[in-house]
Amino acid sequence: MSEKIIQTNPTPFNKVAVDPITLDVIESALRNTREQMDATVFRTAMSPGIREQGDAFPMVANVDGKMIVGQFGSFIHGFMEGYDGTLEEGDMILTNDPYSCGGAISHLNDYLVIKPIFKDGRHMCWAAHFGHLTDIGGRVPGSLPNEAREIFEEGTAFPPVKIFRKGELQEDIMKIALRNSRMPHWNEGDFKGVIAACTIAERRCVEMAERFGDDVFYSALEELLERNCRAMRQLIMETVPEQKQSFEDYICDDALGSGPYKIKCSMWREGERVVFDFDGTDPQSPGSINFMLNEEMFKMFCGTFMISAFDPQILFNDGFYDYIDVRIPKGSLLKPIRPAALSCRTHALGRIFDVLSGLLGQGNPDFLCGAGFSDSPHFMYSGRDTNGEWYQLYQIGFGGIPARPVGDGPDGHSLWPNFKNVPNEFLEAYFPLRIETYECIIDSGGAGYHRGGNGIRMGYRFLEDGEISIHDDRWLTYPWGVNGAEPGMRSTKELVREGGEREFLPSKCDRYPVKGGDILYFNTWGGGGVGDPLTREPERVLNDVLAGLVSHHAAENSYGVVIKNNIVEFEATKVLRSSKKVTINNDAKVFNFGGEVEDLRARCQKETGLEPPKAPDFTASRVKA
Repeated sequence: MSEKIIQTNPTPFNKVAVDPITLDVIESALRNTREQMDATVFRTAMSPGIREQGDAFPMVANVDGKMIVGQFGSFIHGFMEGYDGTLEEGDMILTNDPYSCGGAISHLNDYLVIKPIFKDGRHMCWAAHFGHLTDIGGRVPGSLPNEAREIFEEGTAFPPVKIFRKGELQEDIMKIALRNSRMPHWNEGDFKGVIAACTIAERRCVEMAERFGDDVFYSALEELLERNCRAMRQLIMETVPEQKQSFEDYICDDALGSGPYKIKCSMWREGERVVFDFDGTDPQSPGSINFMLNEEMFKMFCGTFMISAFDPQILFNDGFYDYIDVRIPKGSLLKPIRPAALSCRTHALGRIFDVLSGLLGQGNPDFLCGAGFSDSPHFMYSGRDTNGEWYQLYQIGFGGIPARPVGDGPDGHSLWPNFKNVPNEFLEAYFPLRIETYECIIDSGGAGYHRGGNGIRMGYRFLEDGEISIHDDRWLTYPWGVNGAEPGMRSTKELVREGGEREFLPSKCDRYPVKGGDILYFNTWGGGGVGDPLTREPERVLNDVLAGLVSHHAAENSYGVVIKNNIVEFEATKVLRSSKKVTINNDAKVFNFGGEVEDLRARCQKETGLEPPKAPDFTASRVKA
């Protein structure tokens, strides 16, 4: 990496001892820097995706590109492997092309900006930030075409280029980016916010080095990585078995009539290293559900999950990466070959967390969560209003969070780091629509000793004729429950025409026409439950019923709790639960997937009238490397 960095002062840093107080001060200052980066972007951005929801991710990394603070792990390694130029002080790199950076970012909407930070002519560290830009061209508004078959259909791709060269903005590149967007004013605000965030990080890191000394700052970053490495090494030894164990889950369909697509991962420990092998994952899809999974990013996913599940006190950074080996077959759904389409990779990205949950929890059932990070539903609505003005909404929806070993899953929330919902008042103020309903879907969370979170029912009444696009999943497969619990409810999309006609829409559709007065009911999935629902305390079931989260019917049929006049009938509950334990719980399994695939296909068609996907034909999608 170092030979690509031009330094006017090549004197290396010296590693020195850093006292614990100074280390904590620098760590806190770096955390604050990361928060300032976010604040800068959110206050500058124009799109609701970044401004309101926070779909942008900052990072500060050491001189070797290892993340010290951030959310999505380091982008530097994948970028530098594919970058064949040089970098010097004042340069800033832009890329949004997953194939140019080893999947460091995974679809074209994510504009990644990377800035090497110098002090007195020496390369000291890195700042990076990426944000999801609402529209970067392509065949559909929002640049997330479900039916794309090649990345060329998804928008304008930038290989790694210098957006700043020696401190000077390259205006021509900016003009190309904005010219290829349906929402250039949004993109300009978002893009400049990301650039400004990296500049803020540079300023703060230089200030820290000036305060404590260059060698102390450099050494503190190294010590933060080493401290994480020591903690994670011990965690791996304690929680990961040497015996191979495997888990698999599915993406429901590819929007082209085929599915489901399998994601399989096996895990075992070799000495102090843990191996994750995705052999057995289905080949890449002809549609846009492929996910270019960067190995470094997957290591971050593993670390995040393990730290959250087993020891939340560990500082999260990239220090443990040497202890994880990731193997992904080329040409698979998770390592597609260019020019495979990638825009709607979010389903696979979310499903990776469900796979990790099932995989890491098998050897420690007491730590198992249900499924629920199943998806990140996207909704787009666009057209021209009665004044001829273009409008375009891009919004990410929330679903039910899975139940955890220590409690219920939150209702209608996001598992993406620090994401927020778009306020309904914002939607109604800026777009020609009205929110008719925004409510928790009763009984949609999987029943269990700990209940899965309920999904959200959101009713959009359209005030103008236009087109909608939906980018969603978990409409065929269920978010599974664990340790005797039930799975969560699947997602559905129902359109009610102004005249009263009703129809279910596919979970993936592009440019579906709607008229003013039509209502779309956007129903998201529920989280899977944890533990036997017949052991849940009746008082907790009563509270759920009174809160409108569980119906009286489900209280009796799923939880075996009899409630009359808002009071638990304890004797009747005892009798009912005794009878249900004999008929229901004798064959309880660790994972409850809701049925076999063929059964799910038939059930889904009966419930919605939609044609279920057919098994994929992978001979038609093979691509020569």
